[in-house]
Amino acid sequence: MEQFNNQYVKRSQKDYSLSFKLAVVGEVESGSIGNRAAMRKYGIQGHGTITEWRRKYGNFDLDNRSQSKAMQTPEQKIRELEEKLKRLEHQNRFLENRLVKSEDKASILDKLIDLAEEEYLIQVRKNFSPDQSNISAKKTKKR
Repeated sequence: MEQFNNQYVKRSQKDYSLSFKLAVVGEVESGSIGNRAAMRKYGIQGHGTITEWRRKYGNFDLDNRSQSKAMQTPEQKIRELEEKLKRLEHQNRFLENRLVKSEDKASILDKLIDLAEEEYLIQVRKNFSPDQSNISAKKTKKR
């Protein structure tokens, strides 16, 4: 890292070499320096630049904002994946229920409009041009 230990130099966006990026990422991930300190030390302008480099070149998991789970045991990985599966299954059931409810709601509203048109002899639905009515007819046939 000695070759990069010169004074503060304001850099442009495009002059970071891959070796420089890897050196900065290595230093940050070793824990000897933080993101902000590395920004000041090496004259890196963007606040998210080092985070982006860590995501691309290092062991940084942006979703969890922590070190990668590469050091987990197989049992820990299995347990984590099972928990994720349970969360996703629960979310899937929830979304399926919402879909059923929204389809039921649309059906009920269509019936309500039909009843209102029959009872009051007024047209609630808008008159569409022939092209549009074909499109809407196709949509109603799919339900």
